[in-house]
Amino acid sequence: MNNESYQSNPDDRSDNVEKLQDMIENTLDNIDESEAAMSVSTETEKQMIKQKNENRKMSIDAMRSEIKDEEAARKNGYTE
Repeated sequence: MNNESYQSNPDDRSDNVEKLQDMIENTLDNIDESEAAMSVSTETEKQMIKQKNENRKMSIDAMRSEIKDEEAARKNGYTE
């Protein structure tokens, strides 16, 4: 094998904020859908849904923080 097949791609962060915003929207949709499903769930399933939604909310907080970092990086020209 030659080294040409192992070239790395440049780090393209230009659309990270948009991707993170889409991920947040999808996660919020998942929370809404799972809360709607609780009306027909067993007590055990409800507890599992509640825990999963708490995890989702923590993920959203982390993604929002990452958006702030990415926006700051954009303003600074993505210098690393």
